[in-house]
Amino acid sequence: MGVGVSIFFLTLGAILKFAIEPDVFGKSVHMDVVGLIFMIVGGVGVVLSIVLAPRRGRTSDDRLMHRENNPPEI
Repeated sequence: MGVGVSIFFLTLGAILKFAIEPDVFGKSVHMDVVGLIFMIVGGVGVVLSIVLAPRRGRTSDDRLMHRENNPPEI
């Protein structure tokens, strides 16, 4: 999950938690709890994206390759 998706989850969670009445969909679905869960998932996603971003950029180009410059024998 990238930073953009994590920010989307944070925003969606904040809307569900603070902007919508908890009993809009009836007593069976608590939108404030669902919003809190989305905000936690988004926060964890942002932290993991920032922590794991430097590792994602590494490639195998750092290896030193040894080649001998001898022509093939005929």
